[in-house]
Amino acid sequence: MKAVLQRVAQARVEIAGQVVGQIGSGLLVLLCAERGDTDAQASRLLAKILKLRIFSDAAGKMNLSLQDVAGGLLVVSQFTLAADVAGGNRPSFTGAAPPDEGRRLYDYFVAQAQRAHSPVQTGQFGADMQVHLVNDGPVTIPIQL
Repeated sequence: MKAVLQRVAQARVEIAGQVVGQIGSGLLVLLCAERGDTDAQASRLLAKILKLRIFSDAAGKMNLSLQDVAGGLLVVSQFTLAADVAGGNRPSFTGAAPPDEGRRLYDYFVAQAQRAHSPVQTGQFGADMQVHLVNDGPVTIPIQL
């Protein structure tokens, strides 16, 4: 699985002009399931995200996790993270999990996140979404497990 984390002051997802998910300070997670990914990988990725020390402590050092700061988590499906551009100018997405498996893994990840952390908000799998964010730092971190 792949994810891009963005530490945000605020973020929201809109579909057709309607807000479907919104957080204040926390993490926006753009999540991609690839062919062959497993529930175990999704669980490891979530554990890493929740404990990654990328929030500032009182001394201004990145030393606190999302759980330490009780920040929001906004999870958005992003199959385009599987893009392969080696073959030309049009990306290939053959590395992405098939839609049914991608949705299953996304739903699994979100359900696990909701059990482990609060608040958790989401986009909508497969929808045409507009993601609005104020990147805090900016801090943007790619992760692949």
